[in-house]
Amino acid sequence: MTIDQKTVAKIANLARLKIPVDEQIAVGGELNKILDWVAQLNEVDVAGVEPLANPNDAHLRLRADVITDGGKPADILANAPSKTADFFTVPKVIE
Repeated sequence: MTIDQKTVAKIANLARLKIPVDEQIAVGGELNKILDWVAQLNEVDVAGVEPLANPNDAHLRLRADVITDGGKPADILANAPSKTADFFTVPKVIE
């Protein structure tokens, strides 16, 4: 299949693109190159070739869901502007 200037104008109209008449011939040539490349792909023998793996088939390695305090409460509270015992102290928001 070859794409001529008339076909390029129709495609441009359908895609709501403004392609000047003098550029339509160049665009047609580029589209023909793309179609030739696709035709080359159709010539490849893929008999017996397994399809690529689907990323949805992958299973993530899961870690154990264990609750920890991080083991560094003193280091964490060292950054707090104010603290009481082992807790952050925040100003009262609701009166």
